[in-house]
Amino acid sequence: MKHRIAMAVGREPVETLIINAKVVDVFSGLVRHDAVAMGEGVFVGFGHREAREVVDAQGAYLLPGLIDAHIHMESSMVTPARFAEMVLPHGTTSVVADPHELTNVCGTDALQFLLASSRALPLHIFLALPSCVPATPFEDNGAVLEAGDLTPFMDDPRVVALGEMMNYPGVLQADPALLDKLALSRRNRKPVDGHAPGLLGNNLDAYLCTGITNTHECSTAEEFHANIMRGCRIFLRDSSAARNLPDLVPLVTPGNCHRCAFCCDDRHASELLTAGHMDEVLRKAVALGMDPVTAVRLCTLNAAEAEGLQGKGAVAPGFDADCVLVDDLASFNVRATFSRGRRVAAEGSVLTQLTDPPLGPLLNSVRMAPLHENSFALPLPSGKARVIRLYPGSLTTDEELHDVACVAGLFDPRRNKGLCKLAVIERHRATGKTGVGILAGYGLHHAAVATSISHDSHNIVVCGDDDADMLAAVRRVDAMGGGIAVAGDGEILAELALPVAGLMTQDAPQTVVRALDAIHSLLHRQGVPNDVAPLMSLSFMALPVIPALKLTARGLFSVTDWNFVPVDAGTPR
Repeated sequence: MKHRIAMAVGREPVETLIINAKVVDVFSGLVRHDAVAMGEGVFVGFGHREAREVVDAQGAYLLPGLIDAHIHMESSMVTPARFAEMVLPHGTTSVVADPHELTNVCGTDALQFLLASSRALPLHIFLALPSCVPATPFEDNGAVLEAGDLTPFMDDPRVVALGEMMNYPGVLQADPALLDKLALSRRNRKPVDGHAPGLLGNNLDAYLCTGITNTHECSTAEEFHANIMRGCRIFLRDSSAARNLPDLVPLVTPGNCHRCAFCCDDRHASELLTAGHMDEVLRKAVALGMDPVTAVRLCTLNAAEAEGLQGKGAVAPGFDADCVLVDDLASFNVRATFSRGRRVAAEGSVLTQLTDPPLGPLLNSVRMAPLHENSFALPLPSGKARVIRLYPGSLTTDEELHDVACVAGLFDPRRNKGLCKLAVIERHRATGKTGVGILAGYGLHHAAVATSISHDSHNIVVCGDDDADMLAAVRRVDAMGGGIAVAGDGEILAELALPVAGLMTQDAPQTVVRALDAIHSLLHRQGVPNDVAPLMSLSFMALPVIPALKLTARGLFSVTDWNFVPVDAGTPR
């Protein structure tokens, strides 16, 4: 404190002074020409003064460091150090990460790993402790986290919230285990992230009266206004699979903007490396008509306030000296990124080598029972089937009834145009559980794709129109210790190994992106529509908390009925 005061009043030189900057003031909504002084990791004041280092902004705009209010870093498919290498050059200095992907596979070992990562990186990684591991009692995953398992982590300053409460039916039914977690969060005065797509009326009242404070699942004006009027903060999402900005940005007004923030939720490495991260969200929001300074506030101060990030989100004395220099407030092209007053990225690259802590507990996570030639056989005696309908740019699905062509009573995708076979195979304890269903809207033909990324239990999900190709793809994923494989005519056509929990790799982001681009291109050539994100969309077909119909290793699950239903539509529900 004494040294900071001395720098602020001018008795001692500041460590860094940024001059000739257009400072974006997220408190007043104004932009002004000013100099900004930093020392000991915080902003110490404005105006010219003696400094050990002077940075000439040359008229660039100075923003607070960008904050992603809710993200699953695992969806980037790279480890935290590689993730930081991608997002720091795009101006992101803080993320609130909900690691329910990693913890569904590796439990508390994953939390320990991420906390160790956050101590070692210039990217500030704050954790929202996963509230739903597993997401529902109808799944088979690698770990179970109860309130008692989370309690030891609540005192860590990097733990800022309880993660998204996806099991909203369980909340509405007052499930004791969920209530214990909500009570734990309240005792520790930590916000609770929400996740209840389509919830309205009395059910929304019941959900929010538990202390849940925000949602990133709004996709319609009705949901937006219903949550806002109940005091729930809205995180406007722009993920690789769910593009909600066009529908939600026009709903943000001067009267409600203080209750809104931005998040990405899930974003692939290819998009992070090319399009960007929160800078891309800002570009899109402004292009959709949002006032630029308001957009910056949603991406900084509002996100910090929503998740209790003390000292984050503004360029002001006493706040952490996380900031970004950008060319303008339309392109948001990032010139340099500062973390706690230290320049960590410039002109598209990080300036220091970043490393991960030891990965040991997160390796060798694929334990799968042997598969057989008939593992994916799907009998449909009635010739009628319940089918999952996938929609581009959406995580929600519909239930459809189809008349289907069969061979010897078994569903044959190649005799049913527009339909693929979908299967989910348990891979944590080698139980041999396998759920088989039908997917419409994916379009894949003469190929199969398998991945160990399937939200949130992360069993192996495979889709295709030929059982032999599906089998080959799954076996390759097993052999790699997790990852993605595409098979056709009995051969592996493309692959990406993800040996870290079956979700991530330490390979350079550029290497991952090249492999992903090749896989995406191949899948689109094999019939997946261009407006469907092939891997991200497939990974959510196994998540039984987003309506309406999904598939788990135990079978076809109706989120509406909150129960399993037969694929054969001739069989009663």
